[in-house]
Amino acid sequence: MIKAVRVHRVGGPEALVYEAVDVAAPGQGEVRIRQHAIGLNFIDVYYRTGLYKAPAVPFVIGNEAAGEVVSVGPGVTDFHPGDRVAYYFNLGGYATERIIPADKLVKLPDHITYEQGAVLMLKGLTVWYLLHKTFKVEHGHRVLIHAAAGGIGLLACQWAKALGANVIGTVGSKAKADLALANGCDHVILYKEEDFVARVRQISRNELCDVVYDGVGKTTFPGSLSCLRPRGLFVSFGNASGPVPPFALAELNNHGSLFATRPKLNDYVATRKDLLEGADTLFAAVINQKLNVPINHAYALKDAARAHADLEGRLTTGAAILKP
Repeated sequence: MIKAVRVHRVGGPEALVYEAVDVAAPGQGEVRIRQHAIGLNFIDVYYRTGLYKAPAVPFVIGNEAAGEVVSVGPGVTDFHPGDRVAYYFNLGGYATERIIPADKLVKLPDHITYEQGAVLMLKGLTVWYLLHKTFKVEHGHRVLIHAAAGGIGLLACQWAKALGANVIGTVGSKAKADLALANGCDHVILYKEEDFVARVRQISRNELCDVVYDGVGKTTFPGSLSCLRPRGLFVSFGNASGPVPPFALAELNNHGSLFATRPKLNDYVATRKDLLEGADTLFAAVINQKLNVPINHAYALKDAARAHADLEGRLTTGAAILKP
């Protein structure tokens, strides 16, 4: 028996139940790992509330973590007991130990801690594909990043700046503004006090942005479209304030022949080759100090409900982890 956080009925943070569960021996192509740190993400909230549907209930929540290999199943040759590993994989993460397919694991370099690994596999890989694949950020681009002081936001601001972009971020408080400025933002907009569209126009001298990265959703749409130059790209990758409502395609034309996409990480790491490319690029950026991994909050696994309440209440900045 191990300890895990499961959802028996979708709902608020109280739906998270810390309890004992059984874990079988690893099967063909599987690995059992003992987890040292678990990433806390808004996608966990989406599954807990039922916005994203789990395949069955009850289910163990959580999508990224890092730990050490305990045992391996038949056919596994690339991993051995004692290996330090990390992963992004839908569900099963909020647990002291778990079984996972070996092809979803990556080995952690010596200079990457378990805590860093636990927040890099979902948040870091998301930033990798957003800035390198969905839209290839290059020197001179102007980018707008919503929720710039969040776990994804701080990494995205740093990496975009390292790539030579002019970075504009939106945040909800002065403290978060200071954090975003310290992590690569050239300009920060307090969206609760300022019209972010008007400020983007002012900052850019009406040239607007090449790309908008929007993980907030409902409350920042359609303003995000108004921040884009003609033929710019609207990247909607999250729903922190609720889903973007349906809109007519003509809206893209009204703003200057815009492009829009709703990407997800699974499609960018669908093959083992893609996963290793993303992980290698990401770990190199951390080791070469292009990326600092700000882990500003740590909760005991048994306190997952409090962690979710803080996350939804916008009380966290940077990345947060759960400790088994």
